[in-house]
Amino acid sequence: MIATLCQRLFLSVSVVIMVLAGSLSGCAAPTPEPPQPAPTAALTTAPQISPAATPTLEAAPSPTPTPSPEPTIEPTPTSTEEPGPRVGFLASPVLATRVGFATYGPLETTVPPSHAGYTLPVDLNNVILDDDFEFSQGQEGLLTHNGFVVSPAEYREFFQLYEQARYAELPIFITTDSVYHVYHLLFDKVLRNLEDERFQADLSTLSAGMLWAAQSQYEALEGMSLEEPARRNFAYFAVANRLLDPDIAISEVVRDDVEAELALIEAHRGFFVSPILGYEEDYSQYVPRGHYAKNESRQRYFKAMMWYGRINFRLKERGETLSALLMAQALANTQIDEQPASQIWERIYEPTSFLVGVSDDLDIYDYHPLMEEVYGPVGSDPTIFADDEKLTQFIDAAKELPPPQINSMWVWVWEDREEATQGFRFMGQRFVIDAYIFQQLMFRNVGTLADPRMLPKGLDIFSAMGSEEAYGILSEMDEPHYLNYDRQMNKLRGEIAALETDSWTQNLYWAWLYSFHPLIEVKGNGYPAFMRNQAWTRKDLHTALGSWTELKHDTILYAKQAYAELGGGPMELELQGYVEPNPEAFARLAALTKMTIEGLEARDLLSGVDRDNLERLERLLILLKDIAEKELQGTPLNEEEQDVIHFYGGLLEGLTLAAADQDEGEGGRSFLEDEEAAVIADVATDPLGSVLEEGVGRIFEIYVVVGMEGRLYMTKGGVFSYYEFPWPMSDRLTDEAWREMLDAGQAPDRPHWTESFVAQ
Repeated sequence: MIATLCQRLFLSVSVVIMVLAGSLSGCAAPTPEPPQPAPTAALTTAPQISPAATPTLEAAPSPTPTPSPEPTIEPTPTSTEEPGPRVGFLASPVLATRVGFATYGPLETTVPPSHAGYTLPVDLNNVILDDDFEFSQGQEGLLTHNGFVVSPAEYREFFQLYEQARYAELPIFITTDSVYHVYHLLFDKVLRNLEDERFQADLSTLSAGMLWAAQSQYEALEGMSLEEPARRNFAYFAVANRLLDPDIAISEVVRDDVEAELALIEAHRGFFVSPILGYEEDYSQYVPRGHYAKNESRQRYFKAMMWYGRINFRLKERGETLSALLMAQALANTQIDEQPASQIWERIYEPTSFLVGVSDDLDIYDYHPLMEEVYGPVGSDPTIFADDEKLTQFIDAAKELPPPQINSMWVWVWEDREEATQGFRFMGQRFVIDAYIFQQLMFRNVGTLADPRMLPKGLDIFSAMGSEEAYGILSEMDEPHYLNYDRQMNKLRGEIAALETDSWTQNLYWAWLYSFHPLIEVKGNGYPAFMRNQAWTRKDLHTALGSWTELKHDTILYAKQAYAELGGGPMELELQGYVEPNPEAFARLAALTKMTIEGLEARDLLSGVDRDNLERLERLLILLKDIAEKELQGTPLNEEEQDVIHFYGGLLEGLTLAAADQDEGEGGRSFLEDEEAAVIADVATDPLGSVLEEGVGRIFEIYVVVGMEGRLYMTKGGVFSYYEFPWPMSDRLTDEAWREMLDAGQAPDRPHWTESFVAQ
C-alpha cells in the first residue's frame, strides 16, 4: 500500500514543496544528482579569528591584487542598564508597526451621470478618417461594433508611436497604458539607483560583518552542542560573501559545503538538496532577471539577496532554529565600522518594505523580543542557547507567531504546510497580495491528486479583486472545474473586498495594485459608448495585466513567489486628440506617484533628478485627469491642456529617456538602440518543472472613434501587448531572451479572449 501511494505521489503533480526524508516510512523522494562544482582556483585559508580579534577578510591571490580598507568589526558592549520597553527590534516607530512611511493622498474625481455622444454600432462613413488610416475587414467590423479596435504593431516604446502620429498630423488617443508604463519606468529607475548607490554597498558591508560574527561564534562553540548550528551559519554567510565577491577566501572549515552550494546556484537547474541546509531548494530562482541581468554587480547583488530571501531556518527543526537564534544574536550585537549591524540591515529592509512590503516570514523583529522573553537579555554570549529546555520553550512560543501566507518551498502533499514552512529568514522575501491570491488558487488549495491546479492565471488576480469579466474569461478557460476553485475564489473576494484604503496603500507595491481598480470596474452611462461594452472591459483588463506584468518584473527579487504544493514637428493642428476618459485611473496613479516621492524623500533616498522626473509625471497625470473629466462633461480644454495632448509624444520621450541607464549601451550606443518596453517575469512555480511567465511585448496600436466638437473622428494611440504562458523552470526567461524571441517571431499566441478587440 505504501509503495502504491509513493508511486502515485511521485508520478502525479500533487507534490508542491519541501519535506524531510522519511515523512512516510518506506517512501523517499527521488533526489537528482547535483551538478559537480566547476573547477576553481585555489583559495587561501581565511584567518582564524577569535571573538575579541579584529577580522581581516583575506582575498584569494590574483595577478593584480588591489587592497581595500577592511572593516573594523567588534561585538557591541552589553549594556548594564535595565532594558527599556522595546518597540519591534530597534525601537523604530516606522517598522514597529510594519507599515510604509508615506501618506497616500487620494484625488477627487467626477464622472457625470450620463455622457452625450454617439451610439453603437457606429457608421464609419460618418467618421472623419485621415488618409493614413487603412483598416482590414476584420478591423472595420470591430470598429463598427465596438467603436475601437487594437491592431498588432512593432513599436518598441510608446513615445515612438505618439511622436510618429504627431509628425503625420494624426489626432491621437492618449491611453492609460502609456502612463502606467511611464510609472513603471521611473519606479524601476529609482529602485536601480537605490540598489547601485546604497543597497549593494550596505549588503556587502553587512555580509562581511555577519561572516566574521558567524566565524567568531563557531570558534567559541567548537566541541559544544552548538557547534553544528554555528558552523551552518558560518557556511551560510560565506556563500553570501562569495556571491557578492568571488575573490573572497573561504575557510577550510566550510569550504566544501560552500563550493557545492555555489555550484548549484551557478547551475540553476531546479530543485536539489542544499549541502548546507539539507533540504530541497529551487536553484532555478538564482538566474538574474529583470534589470539585474544588465551588469555583473547587479547580478551579484541579485544572487546574494535571493539567497538571504529564500533560505529558511525552519522552526520545526531544532538545529536550524538554533542557527536562527545565533544569527539573531549576532545581528543584534555586532558592530561594523562603528555601526550596529542591525542598523545596516535596517537600511536595506526598511526602504524595500516601503517599495514592496514586509517579510512574509519570521525575522529579527519576531525573534529578538521572544529571545529576550525566554532567555533574558541575550548579550553576546552564544552559549546561552545550549539550554535545551529553553529552546523547547522558544519553539513552542514561536509556533504561535503568524505562519507564512505564501509558500516558496518544496512541501509534500501529506505535510502540514504551516509547520513545514514556518521559520526564520535573514532578509525574507515580501508578502504581496497577488502572490497570496495565487497561493489560495493552486494545489493543494485547489484541485485533486488526479487533477491538480499547479499554475494560476494572471486573471485570477483581477477576478479576486472583483472583476466579473475576469471570472467569465476564466470560466471560458474551464478553470473553475478544479475542485474548490469557486469556494476559494469566493473566500478571496470576501477577504479583498473587506480591505480598507489604508491596507491597499501601505506600500508602493500594494498601491500600484490599488490603481488598477478603475480599470476593472464596468463603465456606466457617464462614459462614451466605446467604453460601455464587453470589448472595452476586456481591453481594460488587458491594460491592467500589462502594467501588473511590469510590476512583477520590477520587484522580482523582493516579492515572494507562490509555489504549487507539490523632436520637432508641426506646431498647430486644427484637432489635437483625445485622452482616454478614465479620470480615476489617472488620479490613482498621481496619488501613487506623490506617495513614491514623499516616502523616499522622508528617508533621504531620492535623488534630485529622480524627484524632478516623478514630479513631472505627477503633474502630467493631474492634467490628464482634468482633461478626462472635461471630456466627459463636454467642457472645452484650455491652452495648457491642448499643449499636453499635442506634445504628448515628446513628454513621453523625455520621461522614458530620464528613466534610462544611459551608460549601459554597448559601444556607446544610445538608450534608443538598446532598450524597449518588452519585459517578462516568472510569477509562479510548479515544482515539477515549469513556471508561469507573464510578458509585455511590442506596443500595439489602438484606433478609437471619439466625438469632438460635434463630429466623429478616428484617433490613434498605443496599448500594451500581453502574453501568458508556461515555460521550463530550468530556463526562467530574462528580458534579453524574451526580446530575442519577439525579434525571431517566436512569441507564443496571445490570449484567446483578446480576439474581441484585437484584429490584424
